[in-house]
Amino acid sequence: MNVDVLILGGGLAGLSTAYHLGASGAGSRLVVEAKDRVGGTAGSEAHGGFTFDYTGHLLHLHDAHGQALVLDLLKGNLAEHQRRAWIYSHGVHTRYPFQANTRGLPAAVVADCVAGFLETAHRPDAPARRPDFLSWSRATFGAGITRHFMKPYNEKLWRVPLSRLTTEWQGRFVPKPSPAEVVYGALVDQNKLFGYNAGFRYPVRGGIQSLPDALAARLEPGVVRVNARVEAVDLREKVAVVAGLGEVRYERLVNTLPLVDFLDLAAPLPADVKAARRRLRWNTVWNLNLGVARAGVSDKHWVYYPEKRFPFYRVGFPGNFSSALAPAGGSPLYVEVARPGGARVDVPALERAVLRGLRDAEVLRPRDELAVKAWMPIKVGYVVYDFARAPALATIFRHTSALGVESIGRYGAWKYSFMEETILDGKRCAERLLGKSSAAAEENFAPLESPK
Repeated sequence: MNVDVLILGGGLAGLSTAYHLGASGAGSRLVVEAKDRVGGTAGSEAHGGFTFDYTGHLLHLHDAHGQALVLDLLKGNLAEHQRRAWIYSHGVHTRYPFQANTRGLPAAVVADCVAGFLETAHRPDAPARRPDFLSWSRATFGAGITRHFMKPYNEKLWRVPLSRLTTEWQGRFVPKPSPAEVVYGALVDQNKLFGYNAGFRYPVRGGIQSLPDALAARLEPGVVRVNARVEAVDLREKVAVVAGLGEVRYERLVNTLPLVDFLDLAAPLPADVKAARRRLRWNTVWNLNLGVARAGVSDKHWVYYPEKRFPFYRVGFPGNFSSALAPAGGSPLYVEVARPGGARVDVPALERAVLRGLRDAEVLRPRDELAVKAWMPIKVGYVVYDFARAPALATIFRHTSALGVESIGRYGAWKYSFMEETILDGKRCAERLLGKSSAAAEENFAPLESPK
């Protein structure tokens, strides 16, 4: 089999690349996907009448092209929502983001948080030449907010000491309120929308699976092959071995698989690239989905849990995104627990701890019946932005780029991003393959701002 462009992975990045290549009249292209459906982690599964995504997959549309494409793909099957996100700590719920909404916490905690923040505003530290996330958080939000939320929550999520994390990932994703907003949020239940995800869209029917399905439907028959796992890639000979297809020869290769998985399949690799691959770190999200036989378990969209007494860092209530995700009288939940990538996990013990924690947090009642329990782990949940990441990527991509390989998307580019950006990664990749991109265009990311 011979193709001009071979695309590894049928998630949003791969499908978007194929779509935008086709829209420009490019030559032959082939998307190979290991699962029996497209979507990857932006997909859904049905269990016992419930539909579960791979944790919360919500559409935050900030770019004109991305918005127009998604609205066209999901025409008539998309609803708008204003975020209802909360934090549970010290036995009370407070609004997200924590740094702007401390009202309701114990008085000593509120004072610690507000005083620490005001100290950073009036006596700011000199910026560090090589800041780590922990020192950045203390300098940006103060010791109190860092102590009561930023440190415990992010340690649960990233599973590494925060002094080992860089600040490369957080600039667009961690909102910083003004001193007036911090003081106001300590005194009043303020409803101001902070952050890039303050408003979102979600399909009315079909879960998030409806998005990759709609994108794949825009491609010609035969462009996407499912149940087609990549078994090996010879970078020198430009040949991939694909289950069910045999050898596939290509001119250009686009990888959207997790970078570590792609490098484990690819050969030959020089010693410096192999060493760089060993320096990449990630966490695995152990995602437990529950179908509760009770309507209206929560009126919230999701809740963050920074305290160590809870094994999970977040619980979501997708029935509040779409009532079609559950049968009548039922409520779907997703529960997220992070562990270091590759760590062994006693899943039955973790499940018992999660259910106990949900009852302690009063999410579940003692008599609640669980109609469905479905684990849907995400092997590479979050890429760890430690100080080894950037130099390792520079070494890896210098080598793969010279061999005509594009590695894109959240996992292929080994970064922290969201669905719209992943779709735009595919667009930009197609433009590069067609020789239409420029340096200015590559850097033109839409600002992530909350609705006014």
